[in-house]
Amino acid sequence: MNIQFESLIYALSRQFKRDIISADCQTKPLQGGTVGNVYLVTGIADTADGEQLTYRIVLKIQQKWERYGDPGSWRREYDLYASNLGATFSDAFRWPTCYHAEINAEENEFQLWLEYIDGVTGLDLTGDMYEQAALELGRYQGKLYAEQPAVLQSLTNLSHADLMKNTYLHYRSWPVVYDYIRSENCDFPQHVRQMLIDIDEHADEILDRIEKLPLVLCHRDFWVTNLIYADGKIALIDWDTSGWGYLGEDLASLIADEADIDHMVENYQRCVPAYYKGFSEYADVPPIAEHCVYELILLGFGYRLVEWYLHTKDDDEKTKHFHTLQKIHDMKTTPVLG
Repeated sequence: MNIQFESLIYALSRQFKRDIISADCQTKPLQGGTVGNVYLVTGIADTADGEQLTYRIVLKIQQKWERYGDPGSWRREYDLYASNLGATFSDAFRWPTCYHAEINAEENEFQLWLEYIDGVTGLDLTGDMYEQAALELGRYQGKLYAEQPAVLQSLTNLSHADLMKNTYLHYRSWPVVYDYIRSENCDFPQHVRQMLIDIDEHADEILDRIEKLPLVLCHRDFWVTNLIYADGKIALIDWDTSGWGYLGEDLASLIADEADIDHMVENYQRCVPAYYKGFSEYADVPPIAEHCVYELILLGFGYRLVEWYLHTKDDDEKTKHFHTLQKIHDMKTTPVLG
């Protein structure tokens, strides 16, 4: 790939708070897909006074694409970094520092030069780390909900509160998944099929309950690969889906999205009260007995897991998606500690 050296030098000068005059670099892909790419850029930077500094920095290149029901999401992370949202974070819960951001409107592409955070992520996160992530998420959302800082009103490119609802209704209207769980050819046992059918039959009532919960700023992609645990603190990457959502919506992602299946029920038991505890430090919350995390998991991931099950040819992946649905079923009768 071609690095824009002027941008690199500027970003490194911001990172080190020094006058960087030149740098060599090597790049290594970190993650990304067809519309966005993320690289770890490393090398030696030369300062104006002759010192050489070893550096690591992340370059994220994002191109325009269309997400269902959320057309502005492709550039949202750039817009958020250009805002004052960073001032709302704490030392314990934050996003990576952005040293330089630029957007090319003609090519519908932006670049972010970001802090590299070396820590534990993905399925290497422990149960304690899950619980801390839930606690700090609750604190962050509770503080914003209680204080309503002016920056929240200035954010014009956020996903809407009904995104989760509309995504569920979109899936429910899709015969491929809707008809499958009701067909004789369905591979799932009856209790798993009935779990999905029941959520459909009671969806209006459940959505009405959810929409009475506090409306909070959600990350909306709060799953383990976007969490980094380092030095006892939580960092959160990939903010392109963020927007207004309901209390517990992000927690559903933490527990169920590409989950640690073996500890999924345990994480549910631990994370729900931790999240409520964090939120309640700043704002009143409904009784924990009335939380809707289980319902949010089913609405957000039930049909999605059926889709993944149907569309993968890998038997291990099929088994993983089925076991995730089974664990969601097990949660229904699982008490959480208030």
